[in-house]
Amino acid sequence: MMNIYKIRAHHGMCLAFFEGKGYSNGFVKHMAEIKGVLDKNPMVRLLERMDEICSACPHNKEKYCESEEKVLRYDSQVLHLCGLEAGREMEWKQFERLVEENIIGAGRRKEICGDCEWSNICHRNS
Repeated sequence: MMNIYKIRAHHGMCLAFFEGKGYSNGFVKHMAEIKGVLDKNPMVRLLERMDEICSACPHNKEKYCESEEKVLRYDSQVLHLCGLEAGREMEWKQFERLVEENIIGAGRRKEICGDCEWSNICHRNS
């Protein structure tokens, strides 16, 4: 049976800008590992709840995010702008492309997650 990775929708944006910074050393190491797996283009199931990346986050309090209301808003907006629904399964690269075309490339990232504490690293050098 094929492994399907569960990924919060807004993590499509986080991973696009990931540069080895994060909440803790353990989180950064885990995020880099997940990014390496996703770069191989597995199937993913898009979620509006805790995912594999969240498992190493210090804001994960017994499977509940301390910032749940905020990140749920991020997830919902990413899914909406990409024309997707929670639970959708697709190849990672297809989702990555939808995020790039509909959000990042369209200049809409800040309206979704501009209030994130990591927002200052989410930019591209042209």
